[in-house]
Amino acid sequence: MSLRQMEYFLTVVEEASFTRAAEALHVTQPALSHQIKALEKTVGGALLERMPRGVRLTPMGRAFRPHAELAVHSAAQAQRAARAAAGAEGGELHIAAVHSIAVGILPDVFARWRTAHPGVLLHLHEYATSQALEEQVERGIADLAVGPAPADWPGSVLPVGEEEIVLVVPFDDRFAGRTSVTLAELSDRPWIRCAMEPVVHGQRFLDWACGQAGFRPRTAVFTEHTSTAVRMAAAGVGVSTAPSHIVRGAVGEDCVVLSVEPPWKRGLTVFSRAAPTGAAAAFVELLRASGPYGQPDSPVRAYENCGPEPAVVG
Repeated sequence: MSLRQMEYFLTVVEEASFTRAAEALHVTQPALSHQIKALEKTVGGALLERMPRGVRLTPMGRAFRPHAELAVHSAAQAQRAARAAAGAEGGELHIAAVHSIAVGILPDVFARWRTAHPGVLLHLHEYATSQALEEQVERGIADLAVGPAPADWPGSVLPVGEEEIVLVVPFDDRFAGRTSVTLAELSDRPWIRCAMEPVVHGQRFLDWACGQAGFRPRTAVFTEHTSTAVRMAAAGVGVSTAPSHIVRGAVGEDCVVLSVEPPWKRGLTVFSRAAPTGAAAAFVELLRASGPYGQPDSPVRAYENCGPEPAVVG
């Protein structure tokens, strides 16, 4: 069994066709078929089922796929780490992040990186939830991940700061002249909810937090992305929650930002399968230095005073 065979297998799966996979790999179709058959012989059974129109994974293929992905990604990651440690120009660094961090924090960090390290290409992988982020990093898709601290992570977890979760209302809101409110003061308001909302104590965070304040939030709109929820709130559809960095730095120019009393905060980390070295370590230090989103030496639990880390964070 070779890495090449696993790469060929994964390409066939991605393209759902031997013909398209052969074209993508720049090999002949007979050569591709030969390598897949050799791989199947090694593992002891069929990995792909040939269909009249394309191919699909067999049960054995579904079990084999994540391990093949991990092996291929790990080999690429090892090569990148070696080049970065040697200071090689033309290297690559793969960064993964949840959507709100990719929009609200990373643009400025990436701009500073390009100035300081123009010879190292950055690849950004965005995910809707922290669960998806952790799963993909565990498979080796990226060198570093930026997001809330993962639970029971077997590799490296480095605190880089914290972010505040704020409320967004339009300019003509009755609280527009204030800087903070209590949650109870918003008990009569409609809310814009987001699919990326965290889960705390088995409930969506806003349901839990409003329940603690003595009311049940009335949902006006349910969105897929935090940035959409912010724009809806700015238009006066309802109140939304969002990380402060995405509102103040990306999509919130025409709205009012209110802190909650007491503040809602969660720690930000960089986590990876192995301790960052070379370019990866340099990126971590640049991220720490680029804040105004917190102090890396004093991380805060997700949504302070709300118990365990959320299972899903966007």
